Amino acid sequence: MLKKILSAVCVMVLVAGMSVAAQAELKVGMVFDIGGKGDQSFNDSAYRGLQWAADAFGIKHVEIEPGADADRETGLRMIANQGFDLVIGVGFLFTDAITAVAKEFPDTKFAIVDGFVPDQPNVSSLTFTENDGSFLVGVIAGMKAKADGKDTVGFVGGMDIPLIHKFEAGYREGVKYACPDCKFLSDYAGSEPKAFADPVKGKELALAQIDKGAAVIYHASGLTGAGVYEAGKERKVYVIGVDSNQNHLGKIAETGENFGLTSMLKQVDVAIYLTIKDVVDGKFAAGVRTFGLADTVKIGDVTYHGVYYAMDENNKDLVTQEMIDKVTEAEKKIIAGEIKVPEK
Repeated sequence: MLKKILSAVCVMVLVAGMSVAAQAELKVGMVFDIGGKGDQSFNDSAYRGLQWAADAFGIKHVEIEPGADADRETGLRMIANQGFDLVIGVGFLFTDAITAVAKEFPDTKFAIVDGFVPDQPNVSSLTFTENDGSFLVGVIAGMKAKADGKDTVGFVGGMDIPLIHKFEAGYREGVKYACPDCKFLSDYAGSEPKAFADPVKGKELALAQIDKGAAVIYHASGLTGAGVYEAGKERKVYVIGVDSNQNHLGKIAETGENFGLTSMLKQVDVAIYLTIKDVVDGKFAAGVRTFGLADTVKIGDVTYHGVYYAMDENNKDLVTQEMIDKVTEAEKKIIAGEIKVPEK
């Protein structure tokens, strides 16, 4: 009899333990890239994915903003040392830091946005086909320039690196697809990380391109893009945003005019959300995961692509049905492999 009672007690303790474990909050830490939360672009997209996951799964989360010259490795290690389940580095600049810290904490899961850490068993590298999404907004830029009787478009990049070259290459080819005779201007804000957080330089480069006849300017420069929008509104030239939907940044409050033509959506939010969901579901996988045009997921009532272009109330009168039809045609050809969009 005593043996049966002890067995029953053991089972009850085991079940209680399982219940506590099941109810334990998943803890996720995020370290932002240059520009930080509030850039209305890359970092805000990552944070949005974290918020989606918090709402959906009730996770506990913390965020750290290291700043332009801070030690990213310290931020990652600080979070991992507190026993967090998943640690996320937002941006390719975290590659070396995550590689090092992930080795120190083999039981902690890590994710890096835009980085490439393919051989760590506890690291998931989240990458995107930015060139494909940029091709689509290039089509819109080329058609808009041509419709307005112009023949020049511009591109303003942040840091002069291969990742941002992907945005430029796709955009250039998309413009060419829609407007073969259009001239193409390109400038970068610099060769150091601070090039992603220099609105003054962004405005300077955009104004120079406008002086050369640019009718539309696409920026892939993080917070530096705020200056591109300033130039666009000041000179009434269309701007294409990046990463998040930035269409509203082109609006002139006093007149109601809007010069936010569209935005290339790089759904970092979706990638973050799905990575956290995989951890919740016990399906976290290391290696490289790429998000592109053909990758879709429904969150709430909205269907998201890995990369795409933005349409909303701000630009519905700027992007015509003819433009949308041309973009849809290009999208289908890219997915089918009929158009191979270059990366550089």
